Amino acid sequence: MDDDNQLVRIVVQEHPDLEGGPVEIEALAEELTDVETAALDLVRFELHVPGGEPQRYVMEVDAFNKLAADTPMPEVLRDAKRVVSPVPKQASPAAPEKERINYASLEHAGKPHKGRTQDAEKVLVQQHFDEVNQRLAQAGIRTIDLGNPDHVGRYGLEELAKERGSATA
Repeated sequence: MDDDNQLVRIVVQEHPDLEGGPVEIEALAEELTDVETAALDLVRFELHVPGGEPQRYVMEVDAFNKLAADTPMPEVLRDAKRVVSPVPKQASPAAPEKERINYASLEHAGKPHKGRTQDAEKVLVQQHFDEVNQRLAQAGIRTIDLGNPDHVGRYGLEELAKERGSATA
């Protein structure tokens, strides 16, 4: 296959008929030979009017540059104040919690984790041993083995291991 017949990936980021964000399409390289000559030099900007929502605009560079009457636009842009993207307010509180799992809940009790096993998790595993193991197995997570001394000690399952005749009892 020669270079003109190669597929090219096109990511359409903005289009008046595009809804729901960028999309990806493909075209043959030979179909896109006029893209560079047909492309426009554009400026994309927002107008922030007091008391109103920002409005987005796209203009050709030459038309935009003419808006700067006294000073050439390249100089205006060079000397302009940099915009710092605001951090979303939702991100701040969510950051410290960052996937914090409550192992003292029936939903997460018994899942492997680092650190000390809290008494509340031990009690849940002891009281709902079969249910916890069934949930773990369905999720493809290792189950709690009454024959494993580490598991028995971690969750305080000595009595249950004895009752069920486990090798560690």
